[in-house]
Amino acid sequence: MGQDMNDIITESHPWYERVRRWGQTNLTEVDPMDCDISFWRNHWKKTGTQGIIVNAGGIVAYFPSRNPMQTRARFLGDRDLFGEFVQAARTDGLAVLARMDVNRASEKVLLAHPEWFCLDADGNRFTAGSNLEDPQYITCVNSPYYHEHIPNILREICETYAPDGFTDNSWTGLSRNGVCHCPACQSKFTQETGFSDLPGRKDWNDPLYRAWIRWSYTCRTENWDRFNRVTKECGGPDCLWLGMINANPIGSHAAFCDLKEIAIRSPVLMCDHQSRDALNGFEQNSLNGALLHGLAGQHASIPESMAGYTRGVRTFRRNSMPEAELRQWMLEGIAGGLTPWWHCIGGRQEDRRMLAVQANVLSWHRENERFLFGRTPIAPVGLVWSQDNIEFHGRDDAQERVALPWRGMALALLRARIPFIPVHADHIAREADRLSVLAFPGMAVLTDNQLDDIRAFAASGKGMLTSGLFARFDGEGLLRNAFPLSDLLGLLPNDQHLGVQGVPSPAWDSLEAHTAIRLPPDESNRHPITAGFDETDTLPFGGTLEGMSPAPGTGWMNPIATFIPPFPVYPPEFSWMAVPETDIPAIYAGIRPDSGRSVHLAADLDRCLARGRLPDHDKLLAQAFHWLLDDHLPIRIEGPGTLDCRLYAQDDEKGRHRLILHLVNLTGCDGQPGSLAYIPPVGPVRVSVRTDRFGGCSFPADVTVESRVSGDRLPVMREKEWLVCTLNVIGDHEMLVWH
Repeated sequence: MGQDMNDIITESHPWYERVRRWGQTNLTEVDPMDCDISFWRNHWKKTGTQGIIVNAGGIVAYFPSRNPMQTRARFLGDRDLFGEFVQAARTDGLAVLARMDVNRASEKVLLAHPEWFCLDADGNRFTAGSNLEDPQYITCVNSPYYHEHIPNILREICETYAPDGFTDNSWTGLSRNGVCHCPACQSKFTQETGFSDLPGRKDWNDPLYRAWIRWSYTCRTENWDRFNRVTKECGGPDCLWLGMINANPIGSHAAFCDLKEIAIRSPVLMCDHQSRDALNGFEQNSLNGALLHGLAGQHASIPESMAGYTRGVRTFRRNSMPEAELRQWMLEGIAGGLTPWWHCIGGRQEDRRMLAVQANVLSWHRENERFLFGRTPIAPVGLVWSQDNIEFHGRDDAQERVALPWRGMALALLRARIPFIPVHADHIAREADRLSVLAFPGMAVLTDNQLDDIRAFAASGKGMLTSGLFARFDGEGLLRNAFPLSDLLGLLPNDQHLGVQGVPSPAWDSLEAHTAIRLPPDESNRHPITAGFDETDTLPFGGTLEGMSPAPGTGWMNPIATFIPPFPVYPPEFSWMAVPETDIPAIYAGIRPDSGRSVHLAADLDRCLARGRLPDHDKLLAQAFHWLLDDHLPIRIEGPGTLDCRLYAQDDEKGRHRLILHLVNLTGCDGQPGSLAYIPPVGPVRVSVRTDRFGGCSFPADVTVESRVSGDRLPVMREKEWLVCTLNVIGDHEMLVWH
């Protein structure tokens, strides 16, 4: 169980354990002319802010740097705006992080130090940004700019202002879309890998290119360590350099940021993941918290930048996010264990609507913080991922190959109200005891050690849900000579690659995507996964099928639905099934010799759900998870609406156990990012917790359930092994506490 951290945190603890609410005024070059710091001090008080992030140096400086290569903000003049913020924060008892942005510099710096900047294979510079009047050039992570110049700036800031630590918005430098061929990269790459030259083009089958990929991650991690050595030497052991990270592993993959390695190195992760995107809804933010805590530990501090400005199909950086949009993103992050970090652009706010939302949400956070930290998630399902799989299976199409299957399974679990956590493939053994089922969406790349951990997990009779090209490739993304888990899965790959190949055509009448799944005609003989479709013998498919056949000597995996090949969409006269039935399995299910249950999706229903959001696919996946769990869930939530459910155990100040349940209302939240205007209340919602599913967490006879949003105490009924209470209505969110 987690501890109630509020009862043990004191002023003697480091800043990153004390600060529970962060704020950022992201300064612009014009702000030194009229920024009123008293305005922000007032906002700090309204929001209960305990630490701030404020611009110091990098691209431009907001302090009078002595370094001639540190460009000052255009209108800084003689003002020390960074210093004024530091002084005000210290007066108000706030921690201070100096924000840097070091991945680019001006033409003036380029002319003085061309050796600091990236070069392509033809000797051209990489440019960045949209300011044509003042072009910026990408600096090289392996050059003296990162190794000498930036450390000197960090030392100057430390010596002058003594900040508690540093963040950096773009510390990873050039993205994977370019290969730097500067002399520093060429020399370092040859020395450290043994290859005589850098790759000239993308070729995932070339050992040279794969070596460059791994080396590129290492270079960024080395800079993380380098900057931390500098800040700790000049600022003390708790003066941390923290960069910023993106909680979405797909985004981190694009930037060569190794999330697992960074989480090992730092007790605090500054998460720069500001809003939802077109693929992932609000629920991604609770998943962000679960994923990062799964890497860094449940007691790590994980503040997340929650943008107050409009982001969506169009971004408007000086206008407020719609209130409902901003609230739900913040509340989802808090439900997932993230520390809120409000974020405003500009020292002068003409559109101040976001400020009231920030104050309202953070006031609730301050009142309830004893329930929001030091908790342990309770979830029977683990969703497995790894950066190597994103890298070496996703390659240049990680969104399609990895992100969509992940999103589909996560969406099905969300809608089924089944608690789950992300599990890194290297952590399967660590998490195994508290999980009942492991799911492997898009997990084609697995190392030998990870395969051993999967075998050990299954040997204890636990459930497994696999899909697509599961385990076909080794840790480098190379096809294995033999499928390594045929004895465990009871299946072997065959040569069938059917349906959509690659990214499907957007045309509505695409032939290859007009496929279906056939169910057994006798409804009484259908598997529980395919039950409940009483008025149909077929379901829409539209995805890719990677063929599998029973492995010799097995026989426990049985096909429960089959594939119907493409047939015309248009004209309607031709829209009939020339081949209405095949013996090609689309879904397998069975009980293994170790008594564990297994489901394999040869048809990529996880990817299809993310892409098309069809309720049929949703229902199939939900019923697959229910069957794998054998309905042994720790909690049941019944009622209307779409609810994201996050369940935790925690020890209170007297060492007694309590349960905490976040319910975030996502009903009607599927519109475009940045557009949410209203959240319809839902209810009544009946919540049942199973008293024999929480290990050492026992419930007294006079157990109470307290609502931390409405303030009500809810009547509790006992129904056998269940404790039951009912919420009449849920607005944007609810948090229940069982004492």
